[in-house]
Order: sequence, then structure tokens, then C-alpha cells
Amino acid sequence: MPPRKKALPRPLPEGWIVTDAEKRQWRLGKMIGQGGFGLIYLASPGTGKHDEDEAEFVIKVEYKENGPLFSELKFYQRAAKPADIQKWMQVKRLRFLGIPKYCGHGIVEFDELSYRFMVIERLGKDLQHIFEKQGKMFKNQVVLNLGLKMLHVLEYIHENEYIHGDIKAANILLGFKDSNKLYLADYGLSYRYSPNQIHKKYEERPKKGHNGTIEYTSIDAHKGVAPSRRSDLEILGYCMLHWMCGKLPWEQYLNKPELVLEAKTKLMEKLPESVTQISPHGAKCGEIAKILSLVKKLGYDERPNYHMLQKILLDGLKETQKDFNDFLDFSPVSEVEAHGYCLYNHATTIKSVRRDIRTTQPVEKCLNESKTSLTRSRMVQNKVKEDLDAKWEEAKENENSLEKHKKYKKKNKTEENHFNKITQNLTKELKPRTTQLLTKKKYAEDECNKLTGSDRQYEDEYLIQQANDDQIEFSWRKWCLLLVFLIILIVIVTLY
Repeated sequence: MPPRKKALPRPLPEGWIVTDAEKRQWRLGKMIGQGGFGLIYLASPGTGKHDEDEAEFVIKVEYKENGPLFSELKFYQRAAKPADIQKWMQVKRLRFLGIPKYCGHGIVEFDELSYRFMVIERLGKDLQHIFEKQGKMFKNQVVLNLGLKMLHVLEYIHENEYIHGDIKAANILLGFKDSNKLYLADYGLSYRYSPNQIHKKYEERPKKGHNGTIEYTSIDAHKGVAPSRRSDLEILGYCMLHWMCGKLPWEQYLNKPELVLEAKTKLMEKLPESVTQISPHGAKCGEIAKILSLVKKLGYDERPNYHMLQKILLDGLKETQKDFNDFLDFSPVSEVEAHGYCLYNHATTIKSVRRDIRTTQPVEKCLNESKTSLTRSRMVQNKVKEDLDAKWEEAKENENSLEKHKKYKKKNKTEENHFNKITQNLTKELKPRTTQLLTKKKYAEDECNKLTGSDRQYEDEYLIQQANDDQIEFSWRKWCLLLVFLIILIVIVTLY
């Protein structure tokens, strides 16, 4: 377990040299920020002084006993190794994955106090700063692109058994030298949801409820349940809804967590209507409603279908004719430029339009834009109607085809039954005939055997008779020869 949290540490002097666990030395520059429990300094490798404007590293410092930096450090050591991130990008065919590069850590002593520090790459402005500068509203394509980039990061984190736990605009930063790169930073509340591949059990703990940033924290966190993968996705959905609409339904209850929980529960129970009702006319919130609907169906320990979630946002980007890798246009925009409309159905937005008319736009220009927007809306409606009619005709054809198939199948079934019946009848008829034929066959074989035995008896008698005849013939010849011999003998005796 990480140590308990404490207050902000005393600042370290600028130019202080610290040595990390790998014996590398880092020089602290000026302090550029602070978090809930730590300080952030610019840093440069080595002991020499460098140009701080070009510093490519920062050092996060907390008291050694504090918990957030300890948790963040463990996340980087276990789940965010540069080699692992590079391999993941190759497998997923990504050009970039928004996790800051970890460079080192260590313990340093100053003024009889122990500090823990961690070195990571330097990042640029946070998204919250840009969001507020733009009047708390982003363009449709920007929100969809932001959501898609964060989904890729969350998929990697979740596959490494971790939860981020505190997704918000303040923790999403632009790259230091490339503002098109977005990083999900600050893993002080990261949580290992499945140590040793055993998921944490669902258990409500009211005393630990409402943890995290109240605007975006998940329903599970409100109930004191340990965070899970669905918690991160739910938080991301709330963030996207805020970026797209400029407000959330529970903003007026932030000092009353129970009312915030009630409002979030109501929103999730009545999806997708609840999202479309709060979204300004023209805002593309359909994708956000789909994502939250999928999150709502997820089990506490169930693995999300990241591919499906990413496809929802990719399809939305295709409709805006933007690509995932396109440059993120964070230029300041009005609500009209962000969502393509001028007149709104909501009372709160009507006030802002009237203010725009009074201060920045002539009435004629706003009316012309309204007419143009109305014409576009009608064109879209006609296109939708044509698509629906085409789908209706296709459905009818499919229905007719299905009926034909059913009739054909039924006819084949009838013919099959008829054939089976004929087969059964023939079998019944042929069975006695087969028995009769087998009986006749056996009788014929017996007769054949008898005839074969008689032939053999006749053959033996014939051979005996033939032998007797041969013997008689031999005897007759023998006597003839003897008689001739006697006659010749008598003649010879007579002559002498």
C-alpha cells in the first residue's frame, strides 16, 4: 500500500542537483506548477546550466511519505515502459500513443526532509486552459478526435491492469514542441484493478464515496466502489459531453455530491434521450450517447469492446470529413462556428445569441446565417427522408424475399414428408418379398449342394468301372501274346 498523503512540500532551490536511482544527475530549473500534493520543476540532464525555454524534461517532487507520486511512479515502472509502448503502437498501427515518457526517479534529502522525485518529458499547455480560453466549447470534430485519442490510451492502460481514475481536461496536455500530440498525464490516482489477473470485487463503501473530480467521477466512485474499466470510460463520456455542450446537467449541485450522483444516474438511465435533450441544436452528441449506452451495459469486471467504441468515433469523424491524424484545430470559436447554427431551442443559448447579436454581429448577418442553417437542415432532412424511404423499400423487398423463402421451404418440407412416406410404404411392401426371396435363395443353394454331391458319386463309380475295363483288356492282351508265343515255339520245334 502507498504511504498516506500529506500537504505540499517546501520548494527546493533552483539549480539544485539531484541524482536518480540510475546514478544520473539532473539540474532543477524554475518551478512551473503544482498539483494537489507536489511541485513541478523544469529540469535538464547533467550539472551544467541550460536554456530553460528549451528544457525537455520536468521533475515532479513530493514528500517521500506522500501517496500520489508513489502511485504514479509504480504505474510508469510497471505499465508504461517505452519499449512496451512502442510494441503496442506497432501492433495497433498507431503513429502515437499519448502517455508521457518516464525518464527516472529517486530520493533526495534537503533541509532534513526526504523528497521523492520523478523525471518525465516536458509537456505543453493543458486542455483545460484552452477550453476556458475558447469559452468552454470545442468543435464537433475536435471532441470526437480527443475522445478517440483518449480511448487508445485507455485501452493500453487497461490491458496493463491499470485504471487512470482522473480523466479531465486539466490532465490532458499538448506536446511541448508538437501541439497536435495529446498526452493523458497525472497518474497519481491510478489504480491496479486486476493484480495477478484477479479482478477486484464489487463492494460499495459509502464512507469512501464521491472520490475524484466531482464533475466527472463515475457512479461507482460516488458509491465508494473501487474503480474499474467501465469507470474510466464513463468519466471520458462525461468529459466529451462537457467539451461538446459547454455544460453538464449537475453543475449547479457540485457542492452536494448526493444530488450529482442522482443527476448522473438519471442521465444514464434515460439514454440516449437524456444526452440529446441537453445538447445544443446542431451539436453532434449522438456518438457520446452511443458510448455511454455501451458503458451502461458493461459489467463491473467486464472487458470493454474498445474496437466498437473507437469505430463509433471514427464514423463520426468521417461525417465531418476529418481524419484521426488531422491537425487539432484549437482556434477560438463561437458556438455558431463550433456547431454550425445561430438560433437555438434552449433558453440559455438564446441569451448568448442575443448577446452575440448586440456585441459582435449585425442582425442581418445573424438572420442570413439562420436562413442558411435552416436551408441546410431541410436538405439534411430531405436526405434523411430519402434514405429512410430507400431503407423502407429495401425492408419490404427483404420481407417479400423472406416470405418466398418460407413458402419454398414449406413446399420442400411437404415434398420431403411425401417422399419419406412413400419410402416407408415401399419398405413395408418389400420386407416380406425380401424374406421370401432369401428363403428361395437358401433352398436353391441346398439343392445345388445336393446336386454337386450326386455328381461326385457318379464320377467315382465311373472311375472304378473304367479301371475294371482296363484290367480286363490287359488280361486279354496278355493271353493273346502268350498264345502267339506258344504257336511260334511249336513251329520251331517242328522244324527241328
